[in-house]
Amino acid sequence: MRVTGGKVKGAQLKTLQRRSIRPSTSIVRQAIFSILENTATSWCRALDLYAGSGALGIEALSRKTEWVNFVDHRKKCCDIIKYNLERTGGLDNAHIYCCKVSKALTLLNNNYDLIFVDPPYSDPSTNNLLAQLANSQLIGEKSTIVVCHANRFPLNPDYNGLHLIKQRHYGDTFISIYQRRG
Repeated sequence: MRVTGGKVKGAQLKTLQRRSIRPSTSIVRQAIFSILENTATSWCRALDLYAGSGALGIEALSRKTEWVNFVDHRKKCCDIIKYNLERTGGLDNAHIYCCKVSKALTLLNNNYDLIFVDPPYSDPSTNNLLAQLANSQLIGEKSTIVVCHANRFPLNPDYNGLHLIKQRHYGDTFISIYQRRG
């Protein structure tokens, strides 16, 4: 897997074995960042939840983002994220939280411009997570939330002020983009 754009475009990223995680394909990542170019107004701070290899957060760092917090509860994933950040020169612009997403949400207290949510497709709790995010201090007035998910657990169009603004699908991957409406 390679970074698809920005200053480290083409950099090879390490991943876990295929059956351990489902990394976002290059087509999906390119689509996400194409959508963000046209919808996200700010890119300074990002949060990558269920980070896996860190591909989405590293793509963000490669493009415009100044800081990314990565969250994954698997030690092997945290080690791979660190390795990938070292290889791409992003280690000084990131922090890795090696804990469950629910725990990280109690620790973090910044507003994020971009939040990537890419849980395992078998995880039915994405609706609950989006409701929790909508009511948290992590979401600012200009935050954009990118959710990668399967269609078997459909998402709501609204979560207490967060509104679905775009949805695309590529194979079995759905990309849902949420923002606050003023």
